[in-house]
Amino acid sequence: MTKLRPLPSTGAISGILEALAFSRDPNFAKRRFKRLGNVFETTMLGQPMVFIQGEKAITDLLSQPESIEGWWPESVQQLLGSHSLANRNGTAHKTRRRIVGQLFSSLALQRYSAWIIHLIDNLSETLKNSKTPVPLTEKMRHFAFSVIATTVLGVEGNDSDELFSDFKIWTKALFSIPIALPGSPFAKALKSRQRLLNKLQSILNQTLKNKGGLDLLAGSLDEVGIPLTDADLGEQLLLLLFAGYETTASALSCLMRELLLNRKIEHWLREEIDFLEWPPTPKRATTIYDPTNAPRLDAIVKEVMRFTPPVGGFFRRTKQSLTLDGVVVPHNRVIQVALIDSNRHGIGDLDIFRPQRHLENECSLNLMPFGGGERVCLGKSLADLEIRLMVVGLFRQLELEVIPDQDFSLKQIPSPSPRDGLLVKGKNRSLENLD
Repeated sequence: MTKLRPLPSTGAISGILEALAFSRDPNFAKRRFKRLGNVFETTMLGQPMVFIQGEKAITDLLSQPESIEGWWPESVQQLLGSHSLANRNGTAHKTRRRIVGQLFSSLALQRYSAWIIHLIDNLSETLKNSKTPVPLTEKMRHFAFSVIATTVLGVEGNDSDELFSDFKIWTKALFSIPIALPGSPFAKALKSRQRLLNKLQSILNQTLKNKGGLDLLAGSLDEVGIPLTDADLGEQLLLLLFAGYETTASALSCLMRELLLNRKIEHWLREEIDFLEWPPTPKRATTIYDPTNAPRLDAIVKEVMRFTPPVGGFFRRTKQSLTLDGVVVPHNRVIQVALIDSNRHGIGDLDIFRPQRHLENECSLNLMPFGGGERVCLGKSLADLEIRLMVVGLFRQLELEVIPDQDFSLKQIPSPSPRDGLLVKGKNRSLENLD
């Protein structure tokens, strides 16, 4: 039998310096994993925190769902709300998750596809006709928000623009210090949160007919006795906006960054994309770019999710003592699963962006870009559909030229994205020779 080991620790007490290092050093966890092993404890602003990496430790954690529960930092808890799925556990979490999950069924995705394709074609026209460089990251953010707000929730026109304006204020403070000093990001976010909930409540008070995918929820809501006017549902929709927006926008921005900075990989991908159908019919859109029909596209998406996952880590809290990779973790400890470090932990060239690895038989990486276990991101299927449609739609129609002399490094909070917005110019692409 493997001898159990005590939990290694950095020795931090207040955790002030650790919190500063965490916010500034992209290799914060990597340095400590190297020194202390795959499971270690530190302190962040008074909060004991256990970091884990590697398939063994993560598998041990997720295989014991009865011994763990969801957890988020205080700022996230307050901004999402006490009714939110993210802050619920047990039966209350499972019931609401089952209901909200209907918004991302195969039938629902087919329903959304036509509008997603329309948004991509509009973006293509914008990029092609713009006389000045376009910040692609911002366009990806607006696209991702439009999909979840307009396509799923049925918000249109000025309502969508107002929602997006408040939503940007709200997301900036999700991982901030939760002190509502006048004029602070957190105080502004609390006010924007109330405006967002008021707007979402007004949507719910309207008839569900022609309101995106919300009509899919009506029957199940009646079954469990959650009225449409309940604050409960408003907070679930607020979480959906975040889950459907932030992760998708981050993944798209990082994918575009990798392709535009590595023309060999872009050319390799275009060799496949040039012979893919665009636009697909809504019914075919959900399957036409799957791994069988577009293996290189699938490899690109997987490698982006490995190299710069939109969720750099996720949290759990222990309800009892656990053993993770041979290390004993006491009860009531917050655990952060370090996905970025785990995805680069192992043998081989894992610090290099190389999508071809996912087409090799020996590749057995277990990726969890949207979290894992019972609390995996509900919107992952929609995000995957948006990403594949966007890549094919843009690269079938456009040549994209990245503007030099900008900062291509990634800011990590709330999700990875290029610091200077990934400025590009677009021009029309002729495929006559392929037809």
